Amino acid sequence: MPNVSMKELGIMQVLLERLNAQILPRALGLRAKVDRGECLNDQELLSLKALLEDATSNTMLAKNHPELHLLCGRMASLYSEITSKALENQEKERKA
Repeated sequence: MPNVSMKELGIMQVLLERLNAQILPRALGLRAKVDRGECLNDQELLSLKALLEDATSNTMLAKNHPELHLLCGRMASLYSEITSKALENQEKERKA
């Protein structure tokens, strides 16, 4: 990683540790729930919103580091899957 400051390396390390310890488990839990056909409750919707906002705020860092593009793309895809499935489940529940 040429021209990467120690500060940026530190930030990336903290973000990746947080991704592994908190963000990914929370997102996978939400995906498991919607994959079972369940709807997200208000707290889970707020959690998903926070995940999306967090991802958006980290976009600038990833933009400057191509080595993070694949990871960011996979996370965006995961969030998209969760959102789509949650909406589908909500619509099914309304029709029932």
